[in-house]
Amino acid sequence: MTVSTDAAAAAPSSDETTAAHRRRFPTGWATAALVVGLILGLAAGLLAPLLTRPGDDSVEAGFVRDMSTHHAQAVEMGMLAYARAGDPNVRTLGGDIALTQHGQIGIMSAWLREWHLSPTGSQPRMAWMSAPAESVRDGLMPGMATPTEMEQLRTSTGRDEDLLFLKLMRQHHLGGIHMAQEAMRRSDNDDVRWIAQTMINSQQNEITAIQQLLTRFGAS
Repeated sequence: MTVSTDAAAAAPSSDETTAAHRRRFPTGWATAALVVGLILGLAAGLLAPLLTRPGDDSVEAGFVRDMSTHHAQAVEMGMLAYARAGDPNVRTLGGDIALTQHGQIGIMSAWLREWHLSPTGSQPRMAWMSAPAESVRDGLMPGMATPTEMEQLRTSTGRDEDLLFLKLMRQHHLGGIHMAQEAMRRSDNDDVRWIAQTMINSQQNEITAIQQLLTRFGAS
């Protein structure tokens, strides 16, 4: 019986079989490594927000919560001026302040939802500040008007209302700037630093406008 030389040539040798396995083996490992890499990348993408999300007692959460409360009073003051001030420039300024700070409250409220935090936290007011005991006076944050001052603003009219609004808002802005500057110093969150710097810039410009109006009214 003779063996066909063609069949013998077609059958792979042991060396050729080993080489074929070697060629397939790296490909299989590369595929597995790619799958593992995708899984790890997905896991990292899901875990990263959890690991970097501000906590309940963080500077970021404290600033956002306290500044939202601080802003809420400015919104009320601005709307009172917009509705009842005697001078048209004071009315315009009041409306601008109310709209700006109301919008910023919306941004900060959205951040708290993204961080899975409630609007009110477990920490005392202004606990995120470097000197919290010095930052709250009679239960009020820096620059905030007292209940008596707010009642006076609600009931005053004409020039008295204009002057009272300007003086209260100037003090309110100075306190807000102090809080925003503290957030800039103590937070490394880009979003929080951005809104804090925005507040500083806009409120400094508004203080300049307030000073000009007070000078025109002949008030200090």
